[in-house]
Amino acid sequence: MEEIEMYLEEAKELMDNSVKHFQQELLKIRAGKAMPNMLDGLMVEYYGAMTPINQVASVSTPDARTLSIKPFEKSIIGEIEKAIINSDLGLNPQNDGEQIRINIPPLTEERRINLMKQVKAEAENGKISVRNVRKETNDSLKALIKEGVSEDAVKGAEGDVQKLTDQHVVKIDELVLAKEKEIMTI
Repeated sequence: MEEIEMYLEEAKELMDNSVKHFQQELLKIRAGKAMPNMLDGLMVEYYGAMTPINQVASVSTPDARTLSIKPFEKSIIGEIEKAIINSDLGLNPQNDGEQIRINIPPLTEERRINLMKQVKAEAENGKISVRNVRKETNDSLKALIKEGVSEDAVKGAEGDVQKLTDQHVVKIDELVLAKEKEIMTI
């Protein structure tokens, strides 16, 4: 029975991680407001190594529609600008020699619809991840029958795994609804 509890704990932890990863992915999808974490996945070439932008510059939001990026060393301002232009973020940086400013344009209806498609695709990836955890856990539980654990105990545990799966899928759906509200609000 301890083995079953161990598998259930591990499944819950892995499913929680899937939901957390989905939340992180949602943060990268901009909803018309400037947010410093919009640039979190951006890598800048710094002394020959690819480095996250938040390790070479401070990113702030002076107002709701502007991002300000102030490099710790002025010499890399061009590299930061190049990384932003080459990213798939669709942002237009303005370099004044000291810092980079990015004006975040208001979202068009078409852009909002595309962002929602992106959110739903990320949600589906999150749900697939949760379901993969369920499958792997159920496979591990079934293997316990060969080790002498009763079938009833395994069936009960599989029911618990399904409840965990359902709870985590609902969490993902709730996050999608919240993001949809954020994106569709003008």
